[in-house]
Amino acid sequence: MTQVISEFGGRRPLVLTVPGLHGSGPAHWQTLWEQARGDTARVDLGMWDTPRRNPWVTRLDQTIRSASRPVILAAHSLGCLAVAWWAELAGQPWGWPVAGALLVAPPDVERRGAVQEIRGFAPAPRGSLPFPSIVVASEDDPFTSIQRSFDMARDWGSRFVNVGACGHINADSGLAAWHDGQRLLDRLIGTAEGPMAHGASLNEILASLDAEEAGLRAI
Repeated sequence: MTQVISEFGGRRPLVLTVPGLHGSGPAHWQTLWEQARGDTARVDLGMWDTPRRNPWVTRLDQTIRSASRPVILAAHSLGCLAVAWWAELAGQPWGWPVAGALLVAPPDVERRGAVQEIRGFAPAPRGSLPFPSIVVASEDDPFTSIQRSFDMARDWGSRFVNVGACGHINADSGLAAWHDGQRLLDRLIGTAEGPMAHGASLNEILASLDAEEAGLRAI
């Protein structure tokens, strides 16, 4: 990871993908983004099949702080909870070192029937995230309800995007490189390079995301 980060010079944010339980396989959009985008690398959280909250948060923190530039996180599933817990524990100031996060299909780790492997991340943090964020949710996600997804977005101060019936928004959803997701990611990158880089207020940054909200809901 250190070698990958050192290759990305300049101010443009580094995109770090944060997979969930069992990692992300070769057909997952995170893997395809890593292969296709020159600004993207994976956080190796380890213990993909037996995740533990504190080691995951520690590995995420080490990777974020080894970057010498703004970081945008592109998390999926349990990786979203790792990001939320990192934000809860790290105490970063607004927008640095993490300048934004795309949080896709966060599972409900508190619900009855949640698989054992993810219960150690409960309860889900409820504090506002210290960076602009977008939660993307599906109406038929087997690991959460659309209402619970909305509640997490509200707690975290995130923009909320409902993509309709799209399963767990993973390789099985047939998204391939998920170009609409990349559009959301690039919007966050633009925020980090634009108003974020010049000290814009939280309200100004969120207003800049409002301009495309109608389009995001049409994904």
